[in-house]
Amino acid sequence: GGQQQRVFLARALAQDAQVYFMDEPFAGVDAATEAAIIRLLRSLQAAGKTVFVVHHDLQTVRDYFDQVILLNMRLVACGPIAETFTPKNLQRTYGGRLTILDQAAEAVRQGDPAP
Repeated sequence: GGQQQRVFLARALAQDAQVYFMDEPFAGVDAATEAAIIRLLRSLQAAGKTVFVVHHDLQTVRDYFDQVILLNMRLVACGPIAETFTPKNLQRTYGGRLTILDQAAEAVRQGDPAP
């Protein structure tokens, strides 16, 4: 899955730009395509390119990216993952919604219905 995403990425790469902006490149793709996109992003980084990715899957941020920008109508935090992707900054970014997501995730882990 993900033929449309592959076409969009191919068009972007044909431009041979120094900076790329990608809006949810993993949306609607299967695991194999997601892995291929990650390999592509890493090769762009190795080639000295800058890639900005809109990404909302908090579970994979640490695995996929080395820098993060957190926004909530304005800049909340920006910098290396280890310094920026913290519970405090995530709370400031997502507010109460993050608490609800955490509770739902814990309920799923416990095998209980979501709150």
